[in-house]
Amino acid sequence: MKTIIFSTLMLLFVSSSATFAQGFSMGIKAGADINKLDGAEFKDGFSFGYQAGAFAQIKLSKKLSIQPEVLFSQVNIDTSNKFSDVYEFDNLSEVQLKYLKIPLLLNYSPSKLLTIQAGPQFGILIDQNINLINNGKEAFRTGDFSVLAGAQLNLGGFHIYGRYGIGLSNLNDLDNRDRWRNQNIQLGVGVKLF
Repeated sequence: MKTIIFSTLMLLFVSSSATFAQGFSMGIKAGADINKLDGAEFKDGFSFGYQAGAFAQIKLSKKLSIQPEVLFSQVNIDTSNKFSDVYEFDNLSEVQLKYLKIPLLLNYSPSKLLTIQAGPQFGILIDQNINLINNGKEAFRTGDFSVLAGAQLNLGGFHIYGRYGIGLSNLNDLDNRDRWRNQNIQLGVGVKLF
């Protein structure tokens, strides 16, 4: 199932390149996800994860473009309440979630150097490693809808980006007593391939 979804999305990206030859580009990207899960069962803290994947840019005009992406993301949920603790990798998480994230961003480029980005993101939970909740019972919903906003620096074919994402979906699949919402900061780099 995971392979079929990923292959289909990559095929759409590649087939789109023929249609949008002049205003189309593709690339790869990777970076860090700094996550926080809101909910009474979890301490108010930050955790470190990673993301990697591919992106495409489809120009609509000189300053506007659409940027669909496909990202694999690993989310670790720690119990730290200090932002600086996310850099200490020896503290292992008790909950680890792996998502296939599909952002669809609208890019506005006021200059060649800067791009402002905003748009929705849908996350598909493809794996959950749970050690602390009800003997491995399915605790998290399989879909997570978020809204992203951020900026990207364009240095030729090289990109440096930062985004803030806030989840709109309740991830709690155990009961209706508490709402779990995901928040994350995405930081990373991307390289245009063509």
